[in-house]
Amino acid sequence: MTESRVRLRAVLLGLRIDTRSLDHPDTMALSPLTLRVGARGAAFVFRYGVAVLCDASPDEERTVLDSLQSNTVEALATPETDEIQVLVRPEEDDRLDPNGVIVLKDSSNERLQIIADVLSKSLVLAHLEAQLNTTFDRIDRLAIGIKRRGRSGRRVRELVRQIGDVLLTQHRMIGRVAAGDKPDLLWDRPDLERLYGRLAAEYELLERSAAVDRKLELVGDTTRTVLELMQDQRSTRLEWYIIGLIAIEILLSVYELFGRQH
Repeated sequence: MTESRVRLRAVLLGLRIDTRSLDHPDTMALSPLTLRVGARGAAFVFRYGVAVLCDASPDEERTVLDSLQSNTVEALATPETDEIQVLVRPEEDDRLDPNGVIVLKDSSNERLQIIADVLSKSLVLAHLEAQLNTTFDRIDRLAIGIKRRGRSGRRVRELVRQIGDVLLTQHRMIGRVAAGDKPDLLWDRPDLERLYGRLAAEYELLERSAAVDRKLELVGDTTRTVLELMQDQRSTRLEWYIIGLIAIEILLSVYELFGRQH
């Protein structure tokens, strides 16, 4: 049999896709939700906001993604994407060659689901990594400002609020993605576990997830430090206000006493 190619395109639509209430006439499987697309394509829809389309034309992709919009929570203004090509060679076993090309024995939904699972998790991790880089840039500017001025500045509240929003989004996404968890399919198809293991290692899912966790912890610690600094500055200002009021009261009392004597 001749070699063929399968194109998989992952699209991060938003924070979450409500797959339970999604009504689609061509549902092929539920975990993950698998939809038939066109004559030979498919779409794997993951609840953490990613849809992976296999062998779908641009028009078919657009139709599927439009149908998912109403079920997408906190949709991204600009969806993020990733794409890979898979070689199907019936005479060979599933493998990942030294150049990183994925070779499959066949293009069954089960094998494509394994690839879609890894690709979708990798896309979410990439999105989180980009968010964290932006957050660290903000923190870096804040730290430089504190070093130069000796105080946090007037816009720190807005910055802390933005960091809090980022942390909330990241925690919610990470909680749903669970990059270290294997697909449920492997309970029924243990023969595909080696394929999943090789793909997860190639995309460094565990290592990247651990790095994101460490960065989240650092951002959380930094945010708490900034809040404590703000509270200390507020307390210091309050103490000076009190000292100033006491001084004014003393001056008024002296002035009043001086006026009575003269």
